[in-house]
Amino acid sequence: MKEVTNSKASVSPARAAAFNILLRVERESSYASELLHSRAYHYLTKVDHSLATELVMGVLRWRALLDSEIASLSSQPIQKLDLEILIALRLGVYQVLWLSRIPARAVINESVELVKRARKRSAGAFVNAVLRRVGGSSIIRAVNGSSAEQLAASSAHPLWLVERWCREYGAAAAQQICRYDQRQPVTAIRLRSAETEERLRAEGIKLESGFMLSFARRVQHEDARTSALKEGFCVIQDETSQLVALLVGRGSRILDCCAAPGGKTLVIADHNQGAHVVAADLHPHRVRLMKKLVREDNGTINNRTGRVDFIAADACALPFGTEFDRILADVPCSGTGTLARNPEIKWRLAPQDIANLQARQLAILRSAMGRVAAGGRIVYSTCSLEREENEDVMGQVLAGNSSFCLLDCRTELDRLRAEGVLTLADISSLTSGPYLRTLPGVHRCDGFFAAILERRG
Repeated sequence: MKEVTNSKASVSPARAAAFNILLRVERESSYASELLHSRAYHYLTKVDHSLATELVMGVLRWRALLDSEIASLSSQPIQKLDLEILIALRLGVYQVLWLSRIPARAVINESVELVKRARKRSAGAFVNAVLRRVGGSSIIRAVNGSSAEQLAASSAHPLWLVERWCREYGAAAAQQICRYDQRQPVTAIRLRSAETEERLRAEGIKLESGFMLSFARRVQHEDARTSALKEGFCVIQDETSQLVALLVGRGSRILDCCAAPGGKTLVIADHNQGAHVVAADLHPHRVRLMKKLVREDNGTINNRTGRVDFIAADACALPFGTEFDRILADVPCSGTGTLARNPEIKWRLAPQDIANLQARQLAILRSAMGRVAAGGRIVYSTCSLEREENEDVMGQVLAGNSSFCLLDCRTELDRLRAEGVLTLADISSLTSGPYLRTLPGVHRCDGFFAAILERRG
């Protein structure tokens, strides 16, 4: 794909980067957060990177409202606009209406320049005309509504998703989810040693206690280029993601069968010194990235005398003749519990995708269950809010299967509380029946589901 370069001063590095990232998100189904932290944009200063992040995430979060505004001001149907023109307009409208500190004149000039550089020079006058009309309009950005339709419209969410959440969790919780999705979430990190906190503070990073875990800290404005992060002494990881890995408990042979990008593998290895941990993923390139994160060759895994092996393997047909006493199956899912961090998901996901995902989740879980030793356990987890990917999967795998029993997650949460790892006072708020369940907005973290199955001896 031909990217917009920044050879002229009339387009700032931040806006050029945001434009290119949004193009790739649309054309290649890339994830914005991964692109923003990729090496391709390390040239951005801290200030420019912050602005690029604000622009990319803001446009993705509010896309439906932005498109509605553009449609009301455009002389052409929005469906007929070239993607480059539409993205330039989305960026322009977002800056004019959301970022009042940026002069409208500068926004318009740079938006026009972006379409010219994207070889859409003839559209420059059109972009100019549309954006000049934006100043006289206003968008109400209060996320509320007495109906699913009003809530979906005000929060820039697909109606079908909001309707599902209203049915499953109630209107009040659905509103909290939508509000949380539309705000930049606080960054959570996991400290891998007590000394790391002192090091981060010495680098000027302001830390707050975690929402529920003793090893977690919350960072308002993290800079991923801090040396402690780059060298692997702490990891950016949502607290519920950390908690799911902790539910795995302790064992001597542990499998993480859908391991990339590796954050949960690292938690498991750090908390199971001496264990043999196997981290598998379907895609070889993700296995390579995982190795880089875990940094076994640099000795930063606190897994003394044990080892961590990385393999490329299909979790639906695990290539092991041996059995494991602990398995984590954090399966591919819709990701609807992570829309605050990955807002592009809500524009890609369709209702029929849920059934397709469930079929693969069932195949992975059944394959993993076949590798659990007698008396061993498997933790099944998703970052989805959808029943079909969670409770319904549990119902199907346990139907007629007397080899496994469903354990109550509360028992493991109590253990973690007794060990001083889980610090949240109201543990019951983390459970729904025997399952772990967190909801964005209701809890100060991503939405996760987890279940623990034990193989009878």
